[in-house]
Amino acid sequence: MESPDNGLQKAQQIVLRWDSTVSEDARARMIFQSDRQEINDYLQAVDEIQHFMESITVSDDDQKSQKVNSAIQIAMARLEDEFRNILISHAAPIETESLTESISPIHMSSRASSSLSEFNDSDDYFGRGEDDSVHTIGNLVRGESSTTITSYRSTSSIREMDLIPSDSVYDLRCIAERMITAGYIRECVQVYGSVRKSAVDSSFKKLGVEKLSIGDIQRLQWEVLNAKIGKWIRAAKVCVRVLFASEKRLCNLIFEDLGTDADDACFMETVKAPAIQLFNFAEAISISKRSPEKLFKILDLHDALLDLLPDIDAVFESKSSESIRVQATEIVSRLAEAARGMLSEFENAVLREPSKVPVPGGTIHPLTRYVMNYISLISDYKQTLGELIVSGPTTGSRYSDDSSTPDMDVADHEGRSPLALHLIWIIIVLQFNLEGKSKHYKDNSLAYVFIMNNIHYIVQKIKGSPELREMIGDGYLKKLTGKYRQAATKYQRATWVGVLYCLRDEGLHMTGSFSSGVSKTALRERFKSFNAMFEEVHKMQALWLIPDTQLREELQISISERLIPAYRSFLGRFRTHIEHGRHPENYIKYSVEDLEMAVLDFFEGNAVNQHSRRRSN
Repeated sequence: MESPDNGLQKAQQIVLRWDSTVSEDARARMIFQSDRQEINDYLQAVDEIQHFMESITVSDDDQKSQKVNSAIQIAMARLEDEFRNILISHAAPIETESLTESISPIHMSSRASSSLSEFNDSDDYFGRGEDDSVHTIGNLVRGESSTTITSYRSTSSIREMDLIPSDSVYDLRCIAERMITAGYIRECVQVYGSVRKSAVDSSFKKLGVEKLSIGDIQRLQWEVLNAKIGKWIRAAKVCVRVLFASEKRLCNLIFEDLGTDADDACFMETVKAPAIQLFNFAEAISISKRSPEKLFKILDLHDALLDLLPDIDAVFESKSSESIRVQATEIVSRLAEAARGMLSEFENAVLREPSKVPVPGGTIHPLTRYVMNYISLISDYKQTLGELIVSGPTTGSRYSDDSSTPDMDVADHEGRSPLALHLIWIIIVLQFNLEGKSKHYKDNSLAYVFIMNNIHYIVQKIKGSPELREMIGDGYLKKLTGKYRQAATKYQRATWVGVLYCLRDEGLHMTGSFSSGVSKTALRERFKSFNAMFEEVHKMQALWLIPDTQLREELQISISERLIPAYRSFLGRFRTHIEHGRHPENYIKYSVEDLEMAVLDFFEGNAVNQHSRRRSN
């Protein structure tokens, strides 16, 4: 049996043989790239020396102790190099392409893309000048030398993957155990953290996670940030659920139960800075300047982070990583508050939108399109906003003397959620603004067409979205329908009462001469007045525009139902009096068919030739 002194001497020799400071061969080769026997011999030699160190006392040979101490220092320096080399050999970044597709998306992907695209066409409405607003308004690959091996261990949404092959993990654990036992935990943690953090940084680059400070992010234009948010959401899910989770698992495999919380220390050394870098993006967005067009991306970010919170809590569950958990939770809270603030700011922006130039032809105002597309998108996010919006809007009162704000009686919408009340309030505010804009039309008839067009558009947008219709309610929808029909009625009165007044019998019969009948002079004047008035209405209102085909045809039919019978009757009673006189074509300029055809020109938005719809009689 070998004596302890002989065993110690042999162990020292093995350690000194691998001293790279004195041996060229030791510098050229790595122990853990040798055969297994050589690896085991070296580890056993280190164990022998450590065992001797633990057993020596003050009375032992001081010279012998110094030699053993020197051997331990040489061994630790060598193991540190070996540790670093194994880590570097397996520090390839993750393969992100398949991971970004396979990590399950949050519910934002199912939201209506058509509404979003239509909204995006005018998503900077409130930032425009008046003229513009009027006319435009990862499979993660394990780092090995030859074969690519993919391995998943999934718990809920977390997908842990083998970052380093199991045999290399075993070698790393063997080295870590001896370094920690010898009191070299700080060196072990630093080497591990520096190499693995570099690997995480490389994975960040592949995922598109940029190194930007909060200040850098806040200085970016919103159009740039808008594109980055979607990329960040995809990257964040891979980082938390795969990258960070897998790094945590690797730390546990190598350091767990080696004492002094080495596993947690190495994990935080590796991912704390990258995690802060990752979450700084969301934090910068959460504290950035609020504006209505940011709302939906803010909600996407909120939902993504809220969805990640359980995974963040699971991955960063230790006391030392509490700051990461707290940061993520606070960002979610700030994003929620930002969303609430943006909805309120949107309401105020709609109320105060200042454009005064009337839209040509009384068609749909760009503000109306913008607002209705916006609240249609809000309804797509009703699950999230329904949880965030817990109180109704701050509205005007019908008992208030403030004429700059409309009123809304919440009792009229009993049973509606706070979010639904906000949507109804936005529509009320929009109508109030549109009423103000209608006053800039010099022609009252055109003002009524403008109101009719815009409220009809509001009604159609509500009907076209089942979610929005459910939130608004059929009761309020019926009220809106009544408003645009009322505007149509007012238009007919403003336009056609004067025209139809020309077709009355009163004033045409000569006093005291009932048997002889009609005053031809008065009759000629009546026909001339009708011709002039209808010609002017036809000329002007053909230029007006009702873009909805059904609404346009309904109004044309309604006009014809009032105008054509009255004209046919008048013409039937009095045409002979004109035709028997001189130049009848100067007075009877329209046949019934001419009028029927002329009415079809109304609200098409096109100029017409006044003679093209007329024929001689």
